[in-house]
Amino acid sequence: MADVKLIPLEDHVLVEPIEEETVTKWGIVLPDTAKDKPQKGKVIAVGKGKILDNGQRAPMDVEVGDIVYFTKYAPDELEVVIDGERKKLLVIRHSSILAKESK
Repeated sequence: MADVKLIPLEDHVLVEPIEEETVTKWGIVLPDTAKDKPQKGKVIAVGKGKILDNGQRAPMDVEVGDIVYFTKYAPDELEVVIDGERKKLLVIRHSSILAKESK
């Protein structure tokens, strides 16, 4: 795959998942196969916003660098090469983002 620059369209947000290591109270580290999909990630690109019926764009509440929380089954996964590194990224609709961490 060649290096690409991804620009989300309309109200889509491109997110890099933040994988948190899951450890039980007994100290057992759970493998990736036993964990749910990540529900937290860092925003790396934001679309311009959904076009409303009046022709204007709805404002986006997130920006690049924000840490966001999203619904479990909301994201679509992409596998791309960015700066020579293969990454799995998530594409999420703005409306599926539940919250962001305050700065």
